[in-house]
Amino acid sequence: MIAVSSSTLRLAFSGMIGMAVAMGIGRFVFTPILPLMMEGLGLSPTDAGWIASANYLGYLVGAFAAAGAWGGQRERQLMLAALASSAVLAAAMGLTNSLAIFLIVRFLAGVASAFVMVFLASIVFSHLAAAGQTHLQSIHFAGVGVGIAASSLMMAWLLSIQAPWQDAWFGAALLSVAGFCFVGLTIKSGPVQQAGDSSAEPPLPRDPALVRLIIAYGLFGFGYIVTATFLVAIVRQGDGGRIFEAVVWLVTGLAIIPSIHLWGRLARTRGVISAYIIGCLVEAVGVAASVSLGGRVGPILSGLLLGGTFVAVTAYGLQAGRLLAPRSPRRALALMTAAFGVGQIIGPIVAGRLAYSTGSYLAPSLMAAFVLLVSAAFVWPDRHATS
Repeated sequence: MIAVSSSTLRLAFSGMIGMAVAMGIGRFVFTPILPLMMEGLGLSPTDAGWIASANYLGYLVGAFAAAGAWGGQRERQLMLAALASSAVLAAAMGLTNSLAIFLIVRFLAGVASAFVMVFLASIVFSHLAAAGQTHLQSIHFAGVGVGIAASSLMMAWLLSIQAPWQDAWFGAALLSVAGFCFVGLTIKSGPVQQAGDSSAEPPLPRDPALVRLIIAYGLFGFGYIVTATFLVAIVRQGDGGRIFEAVVWLVTGLAIIPSIHLWGRLARTRGVISAYIIGCLVEAVGVAASVSLGGRVGPILSGLLLGGTFVAVTAYGLQAGRLLAPRSPRRALALMTAAFGVGQIIGPIVAGRLAYSTGSYLAPSLMAAFVLLVSAAFVWPDRHATS
């Protein structure tokens, strides 16, 4: 085994902090702040769904924009600019009461988080690969959970002093500034440049297994995002208490941190698609638990199972796509990302509208759990394809 150098480990932790800012806070802090905004501004679940979907639309647009060749040689500068934008846009959310401006700001925040995701990964992963330490990528992805956990602790304090929803966005901005400073000081160069074949990829293979996977991945995007958006609002509706809301979101974040490493063992022994199927099934239980189990058990179990699965399933879905299209990985990644993005965009809108019309989150949550089961069923015939 190659010894891990301090510089390589520092780079992995820098990636973790960057992911915490862009994803754990920039993308998902809306979830614990949402109940305060609904209470303070009279936002309906339908309004909340549109705001969430604007962010996911921005992420989809940003992911495709960042995938272009125009960012070459400027990855570090673009990544840092996007991190700074995440902080500014978080603060901007606390400066307005306008739904239209919320939509615009969250769209731009989605673009920024996608830029950080793509450019930061290109920097960190290339250096880890050059050092022969690709196993440290799990530290990088743990940043999503670190950001969620940090924001939940922030929310617990703000809720304890009965701070308004604006202060939550300002607090998220301050956390983001701290993360930006750390990343800017510790990541001093762009990705390792490697010579490679720049020829165009061939068309995707006409493989029914790949088609099923793309459809399943879109369904997964729809299924997971409903609870990832409304979990804390579900706790609020169940009168669990404001501090308990933060505890549930903290559990979600902490569960993410070891998830990539733990699910990696299953993927190595059972195959990537089998790990994807099991992850969808486990997550479906968590999504349903949020509304079907009484007391505090349901939300805690939901946070644990949601956090323990969604980052890993997202990663292994993409890995399965690359394995099924080994000669056209970028084309496969683009289609998988598009399907996933469409699912994420539609999910909160449909769930928010359904919650508004029924008066609770029971129907949208059970719908999301069913969609996750359908996602697993779609790729069940291919469970041994990537073993």
